[in-house]
Amino acid sequence: MGIVIFDGVAYGMLLFLIGVGLSITMGLMNFVNLAHGTFAMVGGYAASVLMNHFGVGFFPSLAAAFVAAALVGAVLEFCFYRRLYRAHPLDQVLLSIGIVFVSVAVFTYFFGPTLQAFQLPPLLDGRVSLLGLEVGRYRLFLILCGVAVLAALLGVLGKTRYGAMVRAAVDNQRVAGGTGIHVQRLFFLTFSLGCGLAGLGGALSLGMLGLEPSFPLKYLVYFLIVVCVGGAGTITGPFVAALLVGIVDVAGKYYLPEAGAFLIYVVMIIMLLARPNGIIPRKGLA
Repeated sequence: MGIVIFDGVAYGMLLFLIGVGLSITMGLMNFVNLAHGTFAMVGGYAASVLMNHFGVGFFPSLAAAFVAAALVGAVLEFCFYRRLYRAHPLDQVLLSIGIVFVSVAVFTYFFGPTLQAFQLPPLLDGRVSLLGLEVGRYRLFLILCGVAVLAALLGVLGKTRYGAMVRAAVDNQRVAGGTGIHVQRLFFLTFSLGCGLAGLGGALSLGMLGLEPSFPLKYLVYFLIVVCVGGAGTITGPFVAALLVGIVDVAGKYYLPEAGAFLIYVVMIIMLLARPNGIIPRKGLA
């Protein structure tokens, strides 16, 4: 039981790393971005190419994955997304899902439809004893990464000038603009940050979920569940929801394999009926 919970927490941390950027952008911009998984895939492939073809180490590749996804996000935000911030949600959905299908086709053309090869670095390979349990080092690393990102985001958004501007824009964009905040530039930076976090999560998923061109579609529902159940526009909400989803999904597949992923949808329906605004409703970004 302890191993199942541990693996579920590790899986949840990975979902949080990818999904928290979507929570930030949806909460700040009210933009229905179904292409968030594409940025995770960009980061994953960037890390994979650097490690497999250029011999770059695992940890520098993680940093490169963040940068690559943030840059791609910045370009798409400047060229496409900002034009639809005030558009109908259907237009936003059509744009973002179109980006998903284009990205799937592009990555399939260049890299093929198969999973990317990945080998754990020696430091993260094997198992380690933790509280009497033999747990995987890589999964422990994922948990530490998730906690570190959560602490960093809460610190940046809660105790810095940038965070104060983001919270002001979340509360009221028009008033924030009237106080001298460059809302469009803030959107640009925040969107790029969210994409970079997705890219980091995509790179980390190489050792747990695997990476293939269908990745944005395969896990899209999971990212949306994390954000909707947790509460769009918050940080701690998706964190709690990701842990819940991870533990339920892993435990369900272990104890009730015939049910598959069905339990996740049952939990989602129950949580949304009980908390329609999310586990932690938005009150700024917290």
